[in-house]
Amino acid sequence: MTPAAKGPSSYFPSIEKKYGRPIAEWQELIRSSPLTKHMQLVSWLKTEHGLGHGHANALVSHTLAEDAGR
Repeated sequence: MTPAAKGPSSYFPSIEKKYGRPIAEWQELIRSSPLTKHMQLVSWLKTEHGLGHGHANALVSHTLAEDAGR
């Protein structure tokens, strides 16, 4: 049995279902944006792509954490 996802990634299945794009595509959008600050990216995803706050925040949090670990 696979353990349930925790943290920001727990939102990923509902993000993919609701907005119709895979997480990798959202992450590429975030990484290609000229914006670098967390809340700037969250606001951008909300206004330009119609994401809800929680979904946008989860994507940005996870992506920035991944990039910091590289």
